[in-house]
Amino acid sequence: MAAEIVNPRSDSGADGAQDELFDPAFALHRGGKMAIRATVPVRDRDDLSLAYTPGVAKVCSAIAEQPELVHDYTWKSQVVAVVTDGSAVLGLGDIGPEASLPVMEGKAILFKQFGGVDAVPLALDCRDVDELVDTVARLAPSFGGINLEDISAPRCFEVERKLQERVDIPVFHDDQHGTAVVTLAALRNAATLTERPLGRLRAVISGAGAAGVAIAKILVEAGIGDVAVCDRKGIVSQDREDLNSVKRDLAGYTNKAGLSGSLESALKGADVFIGVSGGTVPEEAVASMAENALIFAMANPTPEIHPDVARKYAAVVATGRSDYPNQINNVLAFPGIFAGALQVRASRITEGMKLAAAEALAAVVADELSAECVIPSPFDERVAPAVTAAVAAAARAEGVARR
Repeated sequence: MAAEIVNPRSDSGADGAQDELFDPAFALHRGGKMAIRATVPVRDRDDLSLAYTPGVAKVCSAIAEQPELVHDYTWKSQVVAVVTDGSAVLGLGDIGPEASLPVMEGKAILFKQFGGVDAVPLALDCRDVDELVDTVARLAPSFGGINLEDISAPRCFEVERKLQERVDIPVFHDDQHGTAVVTLAALRNAATLTERPLGRLRAVISGAGAAGVAIAKILVEAGIGDVAVCDRKGIVSQDREDLNSVKRDLAGYTNKAGLSGSLESALKGADVFIGVSGGTVPEEAVASMAENALIFAMANPTPEIHPDVARKYAAVVATGRSDYPNQINNVLAFPGIFAGALQVRASRITEGMKLAAAEALAAVVADELSAECVIPSPFDERVAPAVTAAVAAAARAEGVARR
C-alpha cells in the first residue's frame, strides 16, 4: 500500500494531483530491477528439441560421467549467488529477507554492469549460523561463487568460514573484503602521494564490525606500520576482558603499540583515520593527528568526520559518498574479483588474491594521483579488466585455480 501511495500504478487512473506524490525510486524499482533471459533461441520444434528434451539428455549424461563439464555446458562458471539473511542491510539494520531484496537485486545488476558476471539474489529466511550454512551449501552446485551480503557481525565471520569449508567454490563476504580491498588500494596511493611507505604509517580504525576487522587484517597483511581498532568501548586491546572471539583474535595482531583508552586518545599522532562505524569524531581529535594525515571517513550518509573539517588537517580525504572525491566504493572490487576467480575456476578467494586486487586497483590511477584522485571512479572502464587479470594470475600463483 505504501508503494502505491508514492508510486501510483500507470493503470490506476492517477491524475495530476497525485503526481506530486510520485517518487522516482519507486518507479525504478517497480517489478524489480532484473530479469532472467535465454541465451539461445527457442523458435521452433528443432530449437526446442535441442534446448530441452531430447537434446538436453546428452549433455546431462556427459556431465554425470565427467562432472567438470558442468562448467562448460551450464551457466555455473559465470554466475554468483548473492546471499543474505537481511540482518544488517546497508544503514537500515535488521529489516528481514523480503525488505533486503531491492539491495540484493541492486548488487546483482552491479555484478553484471561492472564485471560481466551474472548474479542471482537469494534472501534466506533463517538466522541460525549452521542452518544458513547448510542452506547455502545445498544450493552451491548451481553457482560458481557465493557473495555473502548484509549478514550481521559477528555471525558473518562464522558463516563465511564454515561455508568455505563446505564448498569448493569461492565464498566472499563483500561487506568485509570488498571494503578492505578498496580501502587498501586508496591508502596505497595516498601514502605514495604523501611520499610515505605503508610501513611508516600508524592507522586508527573506528568500527570493529565486519568491515573494520577485514580492513585491519588486510592492512597488516600489506605491511602497515601499526593499526589500532576501536569499538564503542574504545581501543581493542589484549587487556580488555569484554571481547568476543573475533575481537580477541583481532587484538592479537593489531595495536603493536599497546594503546588503550578511547578513539580520541588513539588518534593523537596517528597518520591515518579509517571510519566504518558511524558516529562523529570531535574536531579537536582530528586536529591531534599527525601532519599530512589521511582521513577515510566512510560512514554513509554521514561521514564520521565531515569532509570540510577533514580537509583542514588532512592531505587526502576519502568518503563512502559519490558526491565527494575519492569514493571508497565496493563496486570497484567485487565484480572484478569474482570475474577473475570464475575465469580460472578458483576454489576460493585467498588473501593473496585480495592483495593483488588492491594493487591492481591502485595502479589504475597511479599516473594520475592527486589529493582528489587516489582511487578510480566506479565508471572507469579500466578497473574491472585490471582487477580481473590480477586476481586470475594470483589464483594461479596460489594454486587455487583449476584451469
